[in-house]
Amino acid sequence: MPLGDPDGPDVRHRSRMQRKRDVVAARIAASDQDRGVIVLHTGNGKGKSSAAFGMVCRALGHGMTVGVVQFIKGTRATGEKLFFDRFPDAVHFHVLGEGFTWDTQDQELDVAAVDQAWRRAEALLTDAAIALVVLDELNVALKYRYLAADRVVAALGSRPAHQHVVITGRGAPPELIDAADTVTRMESVKHAFQAGIKAQKGIEL
Repeated sequence: MPLGDPDGPDVRHRSRMQRKRDVVAARIAASDQDRGVIVLHTGNGKGKSSAAFGMVCRALGHGMTVGVVQFIKGTRATGEKLFFDRFPDAVHFHVLGEGFTWDTQDQELDVAAVDQAWRRAEALLTDAAIALVVLDELNVALKYRYLAADRVVAALGSRPAHQHVVITGRGAPPELIDAADTVTRMESVKHAFQAGIKAQKGIEL
């Protein structure tokens, strides 16, 4: 093929990338709002909480203050809790669940724990000093109707304008999906647990 062939693969690739760059640049230029967003991670796939805590790291890198409330999950030490406890001034980390529902087998206890966790979450959602709030496994509490979805949506709607919120858990209700700005539904293709491999530190714990 002659050097500089106007129909060669390099020229065609460059032309496609230039068109793509122009489209992306136009979208960026049209995105002129600057406000807090609600990010929702749901679905049966692994990685919902992991993605949320990755965003906590990102926020800390920008010098932001973060609040975390873990619903449902019990007080068993996890890698994220052990790590973020190193930053007590920047990360307010609250583990307020009694454990997974199949472990507690006590609906009254679970409802009380969710109510306590939500009251702590409401305090974070009214605190203008908190730039990012993570409500881990909140969707599970909503799925079991331990907490009313409209109460959550109302609190999200009245939070400080700059505050970002990340919500995780399976079975997100339609009201929360509608309220969120970004929604990701994670799909499970395969999981090590199905092959008899127990939860691993640094992966699940």
